[in-house]
Amino acid sequence: MTFLHKIRASLVLIGITLNTLAMAVPLFSLALIKLLIPITGVRIRLSKMLVWVAESWISINSLLIDLISRPRWCVEGLEGLGKDKWYLVISNHQTWADILVLQRVFNGRIPFLKFFLKQELIKVPILGLAWWALDFPFMKRYTRAEIEKNPELKGKDLDTTRKACEKFAHFPTSVMNFFEGTRFSRSKHNEQRSPYRHLLRPRAGGAAFTLNAMGGKLDTLLDITIVYPRHGQPSMFAFLGGAVREVRVFIRQQPIPAWASQGDYENDQQFRERFQVWVSELWQQKDGLLASQSPA
Repeated sequence: MTFLHKIRASLVLIGITLNTLAMAVPLFSLALIKLLIPITGVRIRLSKMLVWVAESWISINSLLIDLISRPRWCVEGLEGLGKDKWYLVISNHQTWADILVLQRVFNGRIPFLKFFLKQELIKVPILGLAWWALDFPFMKRYTRAEIEKNPELKGKDLDTTRKACEKFAHFPTSVMNFFEGTRFSRSKHNEQRSPYRHLLRPRAGGAAFTLNAMGGKLDTLLDITIVYPRHGQPSMFAFLGGAVREVRVFIRQQPIPAWASQGDYENDQQFRERFQVWVSELWQQKDGLLASQSPA
């Protein structure tokens, strides 16, 4: 990165910080009203207003990136998207910049993106409260050792997540899930002995958990592949500074098979194997696309 890139990145970060502080005022005000008024119809309306605030926050962040960072956007597959559907959005994950890319590409085109978050993240200053206000589902996953020690915990994580997802039934929502569970790196790739050239092994259980928790509400899959030509896995600072000159986003839309949200991944071996095959096929196609975008 050059000195100019560092200046640009700093300017964008300052702008995003000021935008966040400004938007926190209406966001938390609406959230407080929503908390105090136990009327479903009013809460639904307030939830939509909260989403509008969040989408405005994303629009301003994206404008800052377009004006200061100035990457060239090459996006394929936007046709047929709508804000009246429930989407499961999946993507390869290379850098924290991926989240800004996804927000910029899909803001206003599909329902507001929501992530399944670890319960501990609610403690993150400002953002934790914002995620809570926007009804992001907070998950508490129990390890096999914890369940063996306390059998009463079995199934509790799914029940908790399912209750959190009940709020999604009132209006269309997009749920984001990074199947790899972490950002790609060559060291992680080698450690996993991943069978894919450009991807880590997908964690199929998380996807099955998400679909089951949503009770079949998610019926459309958006399979996203993000490529940073000649940059591989750029840092967030490099992306904001304009060192990344081009971003390619490939969107593949397809229906989610009905059976994928109806099985018990943890206890039904036949369902688990079938689900793993489905996810593996998705990942093989994505890996092939990434290979086609790699320099010879």
